Amino acid sequence: MRNLTGALLAGLLSTTFVSADPVDDKLVLNEETTLVTRTAAPAHLSGVLDEVMSGWLFRGTETRAMQTDDFDNPGMIFVDKGEDSWNAVEGTEGKSCASCHGGSEDMAGVRPVYPKFNEAAGEVRTLEMQVNDCRETQMGADKWKYTGGSMANMTALLASVSRGMPVNVAIDGPVQSTWDEGKELYYARTGQLELSCANCHEENFGNMIRADHLSQGQINGFPTYRLKNTKLNSVHARFKGCVRDTRAETYKPGSSEFVALELYVASRGNGLSVEGPSVRN
Repeated sequence: MRNLTGALLAGLLSTTFVSADPVDDKLVLNEETTLVTRTAAPAHLSGVLDEVMSGWLFRGTETRAMQTDDFDNPGMIFVDKGEDSWNAVEGTEGKSCASCHGGSEDMAGVRPVYPKFNEAAGEVRTLEMQVNDCRETQMGADKWKYTGGSMANMTALLASVSRGMPVNVAIDGPVQSTWDEGKELYYARTGQLELSCANCHEENFGNMIRADHLSQGQINGFPTYRLKNTKLNSVHARFKGCVRDTRAETYKPGSSEFVALELYVASRGNGLSVEGPSVRN
């Protein structure tokens, strides 16, 4: 009976989709740097998508404009906080992030390749996992909450110094099995509504569902400042919200399932520019 109810609800939901194409616009940052917001889909999406598009193209005029200028982008306030944390000495080792890595600008190129395989740990790590490992093993400091404010500020800082660089996440070699798991999760129907990530972001992107313009669900702009809750939102917090919307039991941020899903979803945006912190509804 539950499966039948879910199928009926999913069928009812599908009737509310109304066509509304993404805008034809260019994202020029601070009147200097043109970011890639649409490009040919990576080879592993052959037969699925011809083109990948940033969520920026699916937002309204005012929201898009906020992201074009750092003075108007509310997410940049949190980048400044991340910079403070970068230079703050914490922990038993008397170190800051800058003690080992230099200026935050020297981290340009890091965000585009995460999640990635960490050979020493023998696991796929997200940027949040790597930040916490550095805090514990190098600084002797306490871990941050995975989706907490301090972590979001730091990942926003690390994303900001890579804006304009193309996402380039590896999908083969030691990450292959994790990528495969993420792909399986992406296409798995869950919850009472029996919806998968693909149902909205692959099959119906560009359409309107109620008041929301469905994007491809690309994560090149994370962490993202959402006008809805007036704060930075991490990738796993958004995953959690999406799963919850299907009326399903969700995974925890930082779980192996969400790490795998992040790797797969990130790879779907290979070639798009890093935008974080972006601005979304």
